Amino acid sequence: MVISATACGQQAASSTTALASKSESSTATPTSTPTAPASSSCVTGGATEQYSPKVFICTKSDAGTLLWMEQSESKRVTDARAAAEKAAAEKAAADKAAQDAAAKAAQEQAAAEAGRQQAAAEEAARQQAAAAAAAAAAAAKVQAPVKPAAPVAPSGCDRNYAGACVPIASDVDCAGGSGNGPAYVRGPVTVVGSDIYGLDRDGDGVGCE
Repeated sequence: MVISATACGQQAASSTTALASKSESSTATPTSTPTAPASSSCVTGGATEQYSPKVFICTKSDAGTLLWMEQSESKRVTDARAAAEKAAAEKAAADKAAQDAAAKAAQEQAAAEAGRQQAAAEEAARQQAAAAAAAAAAAAKVQAPVKPAAPVAPSGCDRNYAGACVPIASDVDCAGGSGNGPAYVRGPVTVVGSDIYGLDRDGDGVGCE
């Protein structure tokens, strides 16, 4: 009887212990669900980690650092960066277009100035040519004085003189003068060619006056 009582007591104690353990298990605090992937390194942009009900994306922050961001925050940061990059690209394109337009305007202005200079040079050349042609035409109208042809001298007379027969000799002097000949002529004589004997001392075209 005593043994039976002991056995029953041990079984009851065992049952009580089991019930207590079960009760403790049912009232224990549950493990919390992580709100961000703290254990995973964010090393590749665009990588994703899902911690239900949220999805986290490895995103480059404004400071240039890769960080885990909740999906909506990642989209906001990414969209803002894309908008900034688009605005910068549009500004760069506008600046380049303005520079190209300014360069084109400068080239057109330089070309126009070169054209004006060339036109001015051509006009100056045309005027100079016209002035030269006018001067040539005026000069052509002024006829050079016609020098009378030397009359045919008699045989033995020098054709450079007229009005008297100037003999052909090594030297001719005016008769009655201080010359020493060997030949003499009595003037006046007109120089119609070259005064080879020096008869026209005063250069008025008449010798032995």
